[in-house]
Order: sequence, then structure tokens, then C-alpha cells
Amino acid sequence: MTATAGGPSLPQERRVVTDIPGPRSRELQARRTAAVAGGVGSVLPVFTTRAGGGVVEDVDGNRLIDFGSGIAVTSVGNSAEAVVRRASAQLAEFTHSCFMVTPYEGYVEVCERLAELTPGDHAKKSALFNSGAEAVENAVKIARAYTRRQAVVVFDHGYHGRTNLTMALTAKNMPYKHSFGPFAPEVYRAPVAYPYRWPTGPERCGEEAAAQAIDMIEKQVGAENTAAILIEPLLGEGGFIEPAKGFLPRIAEYARENGIVFVADEIQSGFCRTGQWFACEDEGIVPDLITTAKGIAGGLPLSAVTGRAEIMDAAHSGGLGGTYGGNPVACAAALGAIETMHELDLNARARRIEEIMKPRLRALAEKYEAIGDVRGRGAMLAVEIVRPGTTEPAPDITAAVAKACHAEGLLVLTTGTYGNVIRFLPPLVIGEDLLEEGLSVLEGAFAGL
Repeated sequence: MTATAGGPSLPQERRVVTDIPGPRSRELQARRTAAVAGGVGSVLPVFTTRAGGGVVEDVDGNRLIDFGSGIAVTSVGNSAEAVVRRASAQLAEFTHSCFMVTPYEGYVEVCERLAELTPGDHAKKSALFNSGAEAVENAVKIARAYTRRQAVVVFDHGYHGRTNLTMALTAKNMPYKHSFGPFAPEVYRAPVAYPYRWPTGPERCGEEAAAQAIDMIEKQVGAENTAAILIEPLLGEGGFIEPAKGFLPRIAEYARENGIVFVADEIQSGFCRTGQWFACEDEGIVPDLITTAKGIAGGLPLSAVTGRAEIMDAAHSGGLGGTYGGNPVACAAALGAIETMHELDLNARARRIEEIMKPRLRALAEKYEAIGDVRGRGAMLAVEIVRPGTTEPAPDITAAVAKACHAEGLLVLTTGTYGNVIRFLPPLVIGEDLLEEGLSVLEGAFAGL
């Protein structure tokens, strides 16, 4: 593992020396309970001291194999050399000036890189923010300003954030929306092409789901009232659903035919995660706007809306921004992360991760009836867990498998509208030996059911 890959001083090996969580983590958890709001949850209450490559080390000295990447954030590793170098240099110069007061080159350079990397050869511009939810919310603002329309169409199983507007855009109630309403108006939800659960089967899913979605828009909203159609090209929190082929191109075509802004939410799927710079490239889709965050800056808070210059310029001067948006240290980190993605060819690395993981996951599915589906692309993979012999979601089995993995030093995340999906988001710099070992731990968890 090189320094560029992150964390060379941290041994790249799984080590379990205490119960997980261990005694020191339990002490810190007691302090956390007293000081941190109860609404802030954690997947696994082990407290991190170091992380890098494919390993997270906790305060008790346990080293966990990382199949989560901080929810697809640390794709280049937790301490990639270029990220540390560039961010440290910027810290020594200045931490903040507010781009809306006195601008700086790093913000401009990140926007230039985004114009180069995102799909399409048209003129593009970007605006930078702090979080994925901010990016989505501003994409909606921009689309409304450009079209002079109000309605926004989103999809079943979609997730777009936790602010008021993005909660309205998000499909799942618990834990994201429960008790937090009322929500923003003029949001409409359409069916998505979910192959595993499509009533007439996966072969007809793409065509039929697109027809149903378009019919819903026509009858319930009206194309002439629709500012934006917003979708994750590979749905994240909804269960790592890869829409059936043909669905996304047809929806994008419909948007183009009707002057609707097509927005690809690539916050979880972007920046090499699926083996391409952006997941929408898989079917050749060129979105009007694309939202990014998570993997953009190697762990520092940064997000962006990038899109057609004429659309991005629709908002009036001063209408976009925020005190911390495009913070100079975060911009430096983003440039370091992009540098690392290029130098290590992390698109190829994501594809290699899929080559290793998918066959083993499929072999597990052959062996254990509780695995109903194996899906995803690159290093964004998942298994959907069901009652054996049915397609009924089994969130209890899912939780039991995750708990068993955690106990053996493998950090995995659950997800899905029904809480029955285990998702795999390893850092793209993880060693292949750790990948294989993590999959063996996973197999042991299923064997112990």
C-alpha cells in the first residue's frame, strides 16, 4: 500500500483484540450519550483513532476491514497523500475568506475540473456548497429559475437529503422524514425500474416503468409545469437499486423533449465509485445538471452542482452561495482527491473490486436462500436479503448478518427502503487481500444464521 493510497503507517490487517465495541469505546459512548443529541445515530459505536487504506482502527486497538468508506466518502482512502499535502498547504495559507467576499483560485480550479470530468462536451459551470443536500436543493433552485416552473419529479426509493426540501424529495419515511413535516410542496413521486421487485419481471421492467413514470407526470403534474426530473442513476439509500436498462435514457429523453431539466444525483455514485467517473455514463446519459459530494474531497465537506452553462447562469447574482460553500481547504482536498483518482486509475480499481466481489457474492446467493438479489456496479454493490423461498424483505436477518460481521471486525452498512439490504462501499484503494478476507467474514456471518 503506497502513501498515495492513504494510511501507510496503519497496518493493513484485521485485528480483533476486544469485544466490539471494546471497553474504551463503551466509555466514550457513555460520554456521547450525555453530550450528543439522541437523534444522531451511529451504525457501530466504536470510536475511531486512525483509518487508511482499507482499515479503521478504534480506541481499543481493534482494526476493522472497511466496507463502508464513511458512506462512499473516503474512496481515495482516509488520508490520501495528495489530499493531506494539498489541504495542509492550504491550511497554512488561509482557512477561509468566503468566496462571495474575496474569491480564491482553488474554487475556480475545482469548477474547471468538474467541467472536464462530468459527462458531455457542452459549456459547463459549477457552484460549490458543503453537503449533498445543499447541492440537491440548489439544483432545484437553479432548475426552477431556468424553466420558470415549480414542480419537481422524483422516484420511489430515492434519497436526496435531510433538509426540508430534500426530505420532501426523499422517499423513505423512517428515519429520514418521520415527525419532521410539513414538507416542501410541488414534489411528485414516480415509479422507478426496480428489476428484482418488478411485477412482470426484470426483462420488461425498464420499458414499463418508464411508461408508467411518464404517464404519471402527464396526468398528475403536466410536463409544462415540471421544472426538474431528479434521480440517482444508481439509487443509494433506497437499496442500491440499478434501474433496468432503458429506463434512464427514456426518462432523460422525455425531459429533453419537454424542456424539463434532467438532474442526475451522483452524490453517492460519483467519482469512480461504479467504475466510471459517474454512474450515468453507463447508458450514455448526459444530464443537464449533476450533483456531487461524498467522494469529491477525500473526506472534507464539499459538494457541487455542475451543469449546462445557460442553466447554471439562470439564477440571479447573489442567489447562490453560502458562507462556507467551496471552503478553500475543502477545495484543496478535492484537487488532491481528483489527482489521486487519476494517478491510481481508480475507475479501473473499482471495476477490479467488482471482479473480485460479485462472483463471491453470487456464490453466497447460490448457497444461502436468504440472499434474494446481488446487484450494483464497481465498488457500489449490495445483496438484498429476504425470507428464504420468498421475496419478502427480512430486515431482522439483515441486521443479524451485519451484527455478526461487526463482531468479527468487518464494517458493513445496511440500507434499503425495507431495511433489508447490505451494501458494500469499500475504499477504492483497499488491498485485494482485505477484500477477500472481508468476504470470508461475510460468508461466516451467513453460515452462522
